[in-house]
Amino acid sequence: MAEESGTYSRSSCTIESTDGVILDGRVYRPTSENNSSFVAVLVHPYSVLGGCQGLMRGIAKGLSSRGVIAVTFDTRGAGKSSGRASLTGSAEINDVISVCKWVHTNFTANTIILIGSSAGAAIAGSAVDEVEQVVGYVSLGYPFGFTASILFGRHQKSILQSPKPKLFVMGTNDGFTSVKQLENKLKDAAGHNTTHLIQGATHFQMEGPAFDADMVNLILQFITTL
Repeated sequence: MAEESGTYSRSSCTIESTDGVILDGRVYRPTSENNSSFVAVLVHPYSVLGGCQGLMRGIAKGLSSRGVIAVTFDTRGAGKSSGRASLTGSAEINDVISVCKWVHTNFTANTIILIGSSAGAAIAGSAVDEVEQVVGYVSLGYPFGFTASILFGRHQKSILQSPKPKLFVMGTNDGFTSVKQLENKLKDAAGHNTTHLIQGATHFQMEGPAFDADMVNLILQFITTL
């Protein structure tokens, strides 16, 4: 399946993860000459609650329209990907690593920005230091709050100890993480960490298409700092 517009083209791909799991993915390429050395790998929200790569499509289209190759994929058990989803996102870390390695093998521009949304931010955060080509990380609504930490708390140590540059984007009315919780988590985090708060936005609002353009602008601004 292919899709073209005036500014980007989209094609399908399959990527092999661990345990023989086959991941269904999409590649969004700029149609104009691409001078960017970056590829954005986007990790969708919690598949157990219906998260899938389609939720990242707007951001991927926006990035590719402005010169950055973007790759989305369904983690195991989501969409057309094989395998079974894990409750805590532990198995999905291998999916993220496998996609990043696939990018490194298949693209000339292979400096990777890893971007995760919601639970996808937690999963992506656990993969950041497992792939040398990942040079920066963007979290869209990281679930740092107490209740969310019951499921995803095991991922926090990896991203908070990573020395790589990180951007944390969150709505001020996020129901899973308060602004104070975010600030407390990042207070002693390693590396250079930047936060951007979207006033009045809830967790699921920020995942919606109305904020895609804002997310694209923030990611592109972050890339210029790397």
